[in-house]
Amino acid sequence: MLSCPIPAGAVTGDTPCCHLAATHEPAVRRRRYPTDLTDTQWALVDPLLPDPPWLAGQSGRPEKHCRRMVVDAILHTVDNGAKWRALPADFPPWNTVYQRFAAWELAGASQRLLDIVRDRVRLRTGRVAAPSAGVIGSQSLRAAPTVGRDSRGWDAAKKVQGRKRHIVVDTMGLLIAVLVTPASIHDKRAARSLLRRVCDRAGGRLSLVWAGTGYRRCARDYERLPHHHEAIVRWAMIRTTIRRLTPQT
Repeated sequence: MLSCPIPAGAVTGDTPCCHLAATHEPAVRRRRYPTDLTDTQWALVDPLLPDPPWLAGQSGRPEKHCRRMVVDAILHTVDNGAKWRALPADFPPWNTVYQRFAAWELAGASQRLLDIVRDRVRLRTGRVAAPSAGVIGSQSLRAAPTVGRDSRGWDAAKKVQGRKRHIVVDTMGLLIAVLVTPASIHDKRAARSLLRRVCDRAGGRLSLVWAGTGYRRCARDYERLPHHHEAIVRWAMIRTTIRRLTPQT
């Protein structure tokens, strides 16, 4: 198993860039950000990401940029609530990061990763992996011009033109499922679809759900596609959950 080439002096950590073959450009970054994964955190995330199609003999080319740098770029964007085009120049190109983000989402990577790290946190605290109780809530947020008109609406109560984010968390505050709708959709209507997702995510054990309010990172919606905004929420919670599993350095 080969690792990605990492020149001396680079600040990507001591562990390999990823568990795939060395097909990337040298992973050089001269600065670190608070959102960057530690070596321990990356060792947890790396095996859970989907392998590229070319590795299984399917179409596509070997990945040019280090996966760890791509994940760090996604987490930087999520934490700062910024546009993809606003990524700092020492990350891979923004369109590369976005394309990898979208491809991983098609493969269900963010939900699978979230489910695994959430279950590990629950098991570490002596709980059963699948939660039996949760809290449901929603938040309306303004949409940027990039958000299509067909996926936005007017929330008359909050006086917000945009989308509404509906979430269910367990009693530890760990995300189980998220659903993004036009802001005009009533909570009761969205709850039916969201709770169906929860049944899939919680192993059929969820029997009690409290109605309340919930808030997550990203105060404004820049994503053209609603399911990409759902993925942004999941990545934000993945970072929070991973930090519970690994020591901070």
